[in-house]
Amino acid sequence: MRLTRPPSLAALATSALLVAAVLPMPQRVRDGVRDGVRERVAPAVAPAVGPADIGGTVTGPAGPEAGVWVIAETDDLPTKYAKIVVTDDRGRYLLPELPAASYRVWVRGYGLVDSPKQQARPGATLALRAVAAPSPRAAAAYYPAGYWFSLVRVPGEGEFPGTGPQGNGIGPEIKSQAEYLRWLKNGACMGCHQLGSKGTRELHPGLGTFESSVKAWERRLQVGQAGGAMNGMAHQMGHGRTLRMFAEWTDRIAAGEVPPTPPRPRGIERNVVLTLWDWADPKAYLHDLASTDRRDPTVNANGPVYAVLEASADYLPVLDPTTHTATRVPVTLRDSSAGPVSPQQGFAPSPYWGTEPIWTSRANVHNPMLDERGRVWITARVRPPANPDFCKAGSSHPSAKLFPLANAGRHVAVYDPKTKVMRHVATCFGTHHLMFAEDANRTLWFSGGGPVVGWLNTKLWDETGDEERAQGWTALVLDRNGNGRRDAYVEPDAPVDPAKDRRINAGQYGSVYALAPAPDGSVWGTTFGFPGAIVRITPGANPPETALTEIFELPMKDGRPVLGFSPRGGDVDRDGVYWAALASGHLASFDRRKCRGPLNGPTATGQHCPEGWAFHAEPLPQLGGVTSPGSGEGSYYTWVDQFNTLGLGANVPINTGNQSEGLLALKDGAWVVLRVPYPLGFYTKWLDGRIDDPRAGWKGRGLWAAISTRAPFHMEGGKGATSKAIRFQLRPDPLAR
Repeated sequence: MRLTRPPSLAALATSALLVAAVLPMPQRVRDGVRDGVRERVAPAVAPAVGPADIGGTVTGPAGPEAGVWVIAETDDLPTKYAKIVVTDDRGRYLLPELPAASYRVWVRGYGLVDSPKQQARPGATLALRAVAAPSPRAAAAYYPAGYWFSLVRVPGEGEFPGTGPQGNGIGPEIKSQAEYLRWLKNGACMGCHQLGSKGTRELHPGLGTFESSVKAWERRLQVGQAGGAMNGMAHQMGHGRTLRMFAEWTDRIAAGEVPPTPPRPRGIERNVVLTLWDWADPKAYLHDLASTDRRDPTVNANGPVYAVLEASADYLPVLDPTTHTATRVPVTLRDSSAGPVSPQQGFAPSPYWGTEPIWTSRANVHNPMLDERGRVWITARVRPPANPDFCKAGSSHPSAKLFPLANAGRHVAVYDPKTKVMRHVATCFGTHHLMFAEDANRTLWFSGGGPVVGWLNTKLWDETGDEERAQGWTALVLDRNGNGRRDAYVEPDAPVDPAKDRRINAGQYGSVYALAPAPDGSVWGTTFGFPGAIVRITPGANPPETALTEIFELPMKDGRPVLGFSPRGGDVDRDGVYWAALASGHLASFDRRKCRGPLNGPTATGQHCPEGWAFHAEPLPQLGGVTSPGSGEGSYYTWVDQFNTLGLGANVPINTGNQSEGLLALKDGAWVVLRVPYPLGFYTKWLDGRIDDPRAGWKGRGLWAAISTRAPFHMEGGKGATSKAIRFQLRPDPLAR
């Protein structure tokens, strides 16, 4: 087991592609400041500007402004469009490859307030004047949500275990501060939206007038279609103590407290080019997007990007980045008798939407994934939950004979852009995330199956259309007796039988999460809960009869985490190392090759390979009252750039950085923070990497992400704000064209 505290970006060793662009400034000089005193820097000469560029310089009261963002936005295209770059160490900037339009151009940066917006068209050279923030409060308005939420004071370790509403107000099932943090981050609040955004750190006047902030927070957690779920989670954590925690936090902010100042972008971080498009609508929230085939990121080059809207609406947002058009593909069901998945009545009025039920989906599409033909596979409800007979006890289906299933709440559909037809696959198992394996059957694996993990042989389904034959599923069975094969097993709560294997349940939701097939044919995933775990499934020659599972828990000592705890989303790299985002504010890696003991048998029950783990604290301040290692971050997902689609190299793990408002890439042990400064409130749940042209350098590759908060009205712009599709590209230097 290993803990890494990443070095500063100034010490970052870069890839060959970037090394010439990121030679660090002298150690004592940063952003024109030496030992805390701003130096006089000679006025910069504006860079050469091409006919499709806007470029120039940014200066402030003390000279050139390094590491600030220049934003260009237009409404002239079919959908709203923006491009964002960062100034170099002399305050120069270049916005490359802008479509013909009239742009509003302004400066945003830490220590500043937004500059006046100037109009410009491509080909212009524009000198911009930065505006210093008149107060710390004004400067802090532009800080990421996680900096504001670092001001919260989490119940101290001495307050645990919880003793319930008649005691200390903390849920009696919560035994430690770490368990409480797990609920706060990936078990409840941060799993749906940020904490610390303007919409959460302030109490909306539309909530009403209350005798105390505690009462106001009680009301806040009851409003809208998610009110029941939010209120239920608060009771799980401890309603009284949790409301007091939030109320005290917002009271101190209202009284003028401000968070620490984030660092400006440095080194490689200044090479990023962000391109943003509006899509979807203000009442919908996105969950994930897909741009290419994960196994081959050159598929669908320059083509449309697809997203899904989970419980909010029944269409796929589609962006064509070459024409800057946003369209929709209707999502259909096989059986239209299925009703909406979110409450349509009985909730307290929202200060944004009143009693209007803005979420109307019946299909509840959770994830998209493209195949080698550019078809869009989605996890979606296609019928009511009751399963057909072939899924149940008494069926001859190989999987049903071993583990019959009575219900499935979400299934599968596939949309073909060429035929514009959506087809349905009614699975016996539930679905959540999906990902293709690199095998001859083009097997599509699914999390979300409850006690099982399911798959679809898409090759067989394409050839026959037979959804019964093409699907399969397996229970999670440990080789407890250590004989190397799957045998009869005991149930999770049954006494150990040395002659038998053991079935396990998976985490808080009873289901494996974040399933990721590895190049060697194994399939990895996470399990929620505390301390949480990852699982590795080997299908064997004849699944489900041959499928076995290994489980590796986060290391514990004397009932407490050694370092990190509670994974959420994760991914596997080309070497078979699994990476996961943790509620402790870490990126964790697990390398099975480092395990010294047996990987099956009576001792391989979860805590048998602490040496396989390594932890990297995410670059965000820790929450108040927390003294354990980690940070205040709680990334939703980890995605691994297996094929160098960004430009930092192959196998680079990237966290979604939900509280940091930017992607967090771990390159050579150091963090590269790719911040999205506009609109404030960037929160994504997944990303995808595509290579449009492998010969075009940085312009031919990039990452795609969407704003995925369930509360887009908490973002900058408030009610009426929509999600964005965002492409992240990395130039060799801040002025590259």
